[in-house]
Order: sequence, then C-alpha cells, then structure tokens
Amino acid sequence: AAVAMFTGKANCPYYAKAELLADYLQTNLPSFRVHKITQHPDKWEQWLHDICETNGWEHRQSPIIWRELLDRGGKGQLLGGLNDFLEYAQKYYGITSMMLSEEMLAIAEENLQAHLEIVKEDEEIKSLIKPMQIWITSASVPISYHLIPLLANGEVFGMTTEISIHLLDTEQFKEMLRSIVMEAEDMAFPLLRSISEHTKTDQAFIDADIIIVLDDVLLNLEVQSLENYIREVSEICQVYAPLIEKNAKSEVKVISSGKTFANLKATMLRIYGPSIRPENIIAISTSWESAAKAMLARKLNMNTAGVKDVIVWGNVTGSIYIDLSHAKLYGYDCAIRGPPNFQRPLLSMIYDSEWIHSELVSAQSTLSSRVSRGTGMLPAHAVATVLRYWYHGSPSEEIISVGILSEGQFCIPEGIIFSMPVRLQNGNWEAMTELEINETTQKVLGRLAHELVQEKLVALKEVNEMHPYEAE
Repeated sequence: AAVAMFTGKANCPYYAKAELLADYLQTNLPSFRVHKITQHPDKWEQWLHDICETNGWEHRQSPIIWRELLDRGGKGQLLGGLNDFLEYAQKYYGITSMMLSEEMLAIAEENLQAHLEIVKEDEEIKSLIKPMQIWITSASVPISYHLIPLLANGEVFGMTTEISIHLLDTEQFKEMLRSIVMEAEDMAFPLLRSISEHTKTDQAFIDADIIIVLDDVLLNLEVQSLENYIREVSEICQVYAPLIEKNAKSEVKVISSGKTFANLKATMLRIYGPSIRPENIIAISTSWESAAKAMLARKLNMNTAGVKDVIVWGNVTGSIYIDLSHAKLYGYDCAIRGPPNFQRPLLSMIYDSEWIHSELVSAQSTLSSRVSRGTGMLPAHAVATVLRYWYHGSPSEEIISVGILSEGQFCIPEGIIFSMPVRLQNGNWEAMTELEINETTQKVLGRLAHELVQEKLVALKEVNEMHPYEAE
C-alpha cells in the first residue's frame, strides 16, 4: 500500500494542476491514495529545504511529490515535480491533464485564499487554548507557595482557562524552586499546562499576561537607614521595568504584594516602565481588608463573611487607615431581622465607641504583625481574590480596597499608588469617587499621602545621585 504525497506553494499554478490530476486519479482508481499539504509562499523555501535535507533528495521547484510506502516504513520515494507526475500518470494509468493555464492560475489563487483562511482559523483556535502566562518574582517566598494552588485550581480565571506558571528567583534558591515545581506537578492540576523555574533575570517575563511581584527587602532600621532600603527597592524596579516592557505582552497586568514597600514598588515600576499601562499596575491591600473584617466579626460574634465594605486607605505595607464609615453587616443576629440582602450599618451596631477609637487603632499593630509575619496564606488569598475580581468583576455594590495610581481622587496627590475603594468590572477598575468622605478621614488621607510622596521623592533622589548625568 502506498500514498502519494503532494506539497507546494499555495499560490503555485503547477501545484494546482498536479493536485487536480491527483484528485481525479484518487476518485477513479481505488488503489490510488493522495495526501496534500499546502504551504504558505513565505514558508515554502525553508520547508522544501528541510524535507529534502531530511530525506537526501534534490528538488528545487513547487510542487514536490513523493510516494510513502505505508507497509514498509523508511523514507519516501521521490517522484519529482509536475512534469514527473504527468509522465508517471501517463505511463502507469494512461491519463493526461488537459488543464489550461488560465484554469491553473485561477485555482492557484483559490488555493492561496483557502490556505490563508485555514491558517487564520487555526490561529484563532490556538489562541483560545494558549495558556495564560503568569510570572511570580521572588518565588521562593511562602506567599508564592500558597498562591500556586489558588491560581491552578480554576477558581481565579475560570475552569476553561489553562495557565503556565513561571517562578523567578536568584540562583541561590534554584533547588527550592525546583522542589516547588515538582510538588505542583505532582498535584496534577488539570488547568496547569506547565510550571517552571527561572534564575536568569534577562529572560524574565517572556510573553507574560500577569506578573506578581513579591520582592521584599529585609527591613531592619537598626542595621541601615530607611533611605538605603528605599534605594534597594528602586534598584529592583529599575531591573524589572525595562524587562517587562521588552518581554511581556502589551496588556500585562502587574501586581505588587509582599511584606515591604508594596505601594512604592508599584509606583517605581510605573515610573521606570512608562510603556506599561498605568492602570494595569496595582498593589494588594486585601490582606488588611479581610483581617480587619475578621477582627470586627470576632468583636460582634458573627460570621466574617457578613462584614462588608471595610475600606483600607493608604500605604499597604506602611501606614494605613481602616475606615468603617461605610461598613455594613449582613446576617447579623440582632433584634431586627430581614432577608439575606438586609444590611445594617456597622457603626450603629457597635455601641462601645471607645473600642472603635482606641482598640481598633491599637489592633492595627496586631494586624500588622499578623499580616507581615504570617505563613503567606492570607496575602496569597488576597492576590488570588483581586485577580479573580479583575478578570470576572467584583461583587455588585461591594467596596474593594486596592492600591491604584492616584489621579487626584479624594484629593489624594497624583502620581502615587494609594489604597482606596474601587469596583472592578470587565478587566478594569474604577475608583468609587461617589463615596462621601468626612473631614476626619480627609485629614488622615493627607497624612498617609504625604508619607507615600516622601517615599517616592527619596527613591527618585537616590536614583539621581546614582546617575547624575542621566538625571540631567
């Protein structure tokens, strides 16, 4: 048993003539079988060179025709080009093609258009199944370890979206990254197409759809000054930002998390990566939000899920303000009951005003310790939650706190990443500027903004001192 293989340029009239004759033979001769492979004109020369080199053939024109012996294996038997095939058909089957030149040209044009449509369809299908590329920096930290299962189980991006995870860290953590990769592979997540470790920074963020920046500095003000730590953060961002611009996709989403300088990292990545969409760089403050809700739920002896609309303002890994002025309680067991969507203002349910003004403020230091010294489960959940909202929308009418680029909302200075109330819909966020802010809150926001502006100025000052000529 044998099959005749036909390959040629999609726009080649000689290929059109050969394939029409081959179709006629296949239709009228039960033992004659044909397989056709149409090549794009731009790829034809390279493809022809490769197949001839593989099989030891000498052939330079379109089409190329050979016989493959299905029951014997090994390489095929070269028949040659159009003239060789016409001679073959005449000699063995007594059949000759009488196609005119005009017909050959017309069919060649049809072949090219059909081939281009097939290629386009194939590309569209592949784009649907191409995995989402997620890069995690400083990926040896505990947050990353807890985050991987949350990303891979399908709840963040949906049960039809496959993902590829890339873990980036320094050479000293290579073995740890390898262990994380093997453990993730052993868990056999259906949607995890691949997971890999990377230690070469210059290859970072290739084709990235999402970048999760977890880099921290080991903050110890007894060892060195705050300015030096800010310089370290700035240097990290100076390395990452150009690589993101060069290697990542144009619509890449960049998320800054970790234990230190989350807002500053996001701000400096925006400054050093001006071509990155500013609205696609955010800092995660949801850890504070959920921890504060849990603290309030314990005070009220209720389910944490029933506490909504707690706002976290300010510097995610610095000074924050937990704002309860819009907070609501759902399903709270009190004298007044209602349907599941019935809610009560939180402040009217906490009668101990002293607790609100003193204990909540002092409790922020306890929360800070828990958020910063935890195992990484809480911040990992926060990153996954915000990503899910970013891609699928946040709950309707619910306030979510995210560190976003200030454009003057709530009288916050422009150009800094500041945690504020947002809603997320259709892959975008929108600051909830319709919320009323009282005078006390406005004064606090001014103080928090000043801290972030000073961080940014120190970071830029350090850069100017390091590169005075570039600064000029």
